[in-house]
Amino acid sequence: MALFHPDNHTLSEQHKRIYAYCELAYTTVDFSAAALFVIGSILFFREATTYLGTWLFLIGSILFGLRPTIKLFRELAYIRLRKYQEVRDESENNTGWLNPDMR
Repeated sequence: MALFHPDNHTLSEQHKRIYAYCELAYTTVDFSAAALFVIGSILFFREATTYLGTWLFLIGSILFGLRPTIKLFRELAYIRLRKYQEVRDESENNTGWLNPDMR
């Protein structure tokens, strides 16, 4: 499984669920960051609110930095899920933990 492959989210129902949660988080962060930048820009029109506007720009910048973090988290979750599924598949194929010669 290649990182950031466009078909990764369709591998299983769990992959689809991870994708949906991460897309929701990504969109929420994206919208929040954009809103903070717009509000911060408006606050820069008055000298008295420039300080607050600066803080909103900073928070918005941090949120924009979260965007690639969410995508990386999603891809790492896919890898963890794949490893879990491989272990589960191996245990289902194995009929027991004893050596077959010892049964």
